[in-house]
Amino acid sequence: MFDSLLDFISGTDWTYAVIFLFAFGDVLFPVIPSETAVITAGVLAANGDLNIALVILCAAAGAVLGDNTAYLIGRHLKDLVRGRLFTGHRRRHLDRAELALSERGGYLILIGRFVPGGRTAVTFAAGMLRFPWHRFIRFDVAAGLVWASYAGLVGYFGGKAFEESPAKGLLLALGLAFGVAASVEGYRWWKRRRLRAREASRPAPLPEPVPGESVDRG
Repeated sequence: MFDSLLDFISGTDWTYAVIFLFAFGDVLFPVIPSETAVITAGVLAANGDLNIALVILCAAAGAVLGDNTAYLIGRHLKDLVRGRLFTGHRRRHLDRAELALSERGGYLILIGRFVPGGRTAVTFAAGMLRFPWHRFIRFDVAAGLVWASYAGLVGYFGGKAFEESPAKGLLLALGLAFGVAASVEGYRWWKRRRLRAREASRPAPLPEPVPGESVDRG
């Protein structure tokens, strides 16, 4: 399976364009394995088949353009996005993203790029909330560069560790990426649980006295 993935990424003269298109498309269609494609390209770069700087640049450019496309769709087609793309259980992801954007803004744009499905909800929500584009683009360029560098370099160093066996290097790199993603999700779960516990421990507010009614002080 890993050999087939390596062949797919490297078996064309349009490899850099494929990386760009994968990174561009996954925010609109989250089933596209853009991160896996960039990691695979990084492994191939370690073996001299690709240039790691161009891999990172193409992945970052595709990610930023895809995010901004989602932002514009959310901004101008708000009702369509809400009614067609975020129905059923997916609606809660959009609601959470809207709430978090109003509270944390740029921080969420950075973190959302590393959360599966999060980048989709965050970028659409930013457009729907009319989050200022001049702020969005600054955080989004930073997020795209960090994400592309992370994925590309994880693959690159995984490939360097197994230069004689690219498939083993890819397996190592994907394992590292999965570990990072699991750690991020674990931290987010712990943080949400801690917040719920803190809210549950707060004493209920005392009812306000009705005007004209005496208050029993005990």
